[in-house]
Amino acid sequence: MKLLKTVPAAVMLLGGVFASMYAAADDSVFTVMDDPSSAKKPFEGTVNAGYLAQSGNTKSSSLTADSTLTWYGNTTAWSLWGNASNTSSNDERSSEKYAVGGRSRYNMTDADYLFGQASWLTDRYNGYRERDVFTAGYGRQFLNGPVHSFRFEFGPGVRYDKYTNDETETQALGYASGTYAWQMTDTAKFTQGVSVFGSDDTTVNSESALNVAINEHFGLKVAYNVTWNSEPPATAPEHTDRRTTLSLGYKM
Repeated sequence: MKLLKTVPAAVMLLGGVFASMYAAADDSVFTVMDDPSSAKKPFEGTVNAGYLAQSGNTKSSSLTADSTLTWYGNTTAWSLWGNASNTSSNDERSSEKYAVGGRSRYNMTDADYLFGQASWLTDRYNGYRERDVFTAGYGRQFLNGPVHSFRFEFGPGVRYDKYTNDETETQALGYASGTYAWQMTDTAKFTQGVSVFGSDDTTVNSESALNVAINEHFGLKVAYNVTWNSEPPATAPEHTDRRTTLSLGYKM
């Protein structure tokens, strides 16, 4: 079972129809705070989108979108998330990445919790036709707002990779992640998440994001993501990938 640059003279920047005032989850760095003990309502949902188009001497476009939905119980939380991004230049696709995932959390005490999460990713321009990851383990909430929040979690997992050359690999891994959030002002929030998937092919992921509220529902988000692979696929040999996004959107 497979586990679930330019800034030209003529640029049109459309902040997508939707965005969030909170950091959204990347495919491997879950930065949304999902502690049910601090939830203010039984459901929170965010959707982000951004679009950049250029025409003239060069024709290019870039689209990013992501969403996170979280339901809270008294001691439990369930999250579903997804993201997509693709870029084309002169009518030729140069990058394409899609991911979906789910996560659950159960609070044993005010500070200690158990978690489980699974994700699916396709990123064929970086060598992966499919990457499925499942992890579970223990976490501790060291800080719980309202100004500062910090959690750390770790546990075992398994990963299934299918590369663009149709080779496959399944391997056990060790997972660890830390996530920090700082409510800088009433309208500005900074988040930083780092995750490590340790195996023969170790992956380190980082997401830094600044979220600025425009009003109760709309906001701006700037995010910088870095992914490092110790043994990248032969079809995409670079060890490090970087992505910067700007989006405008809506908080449910």
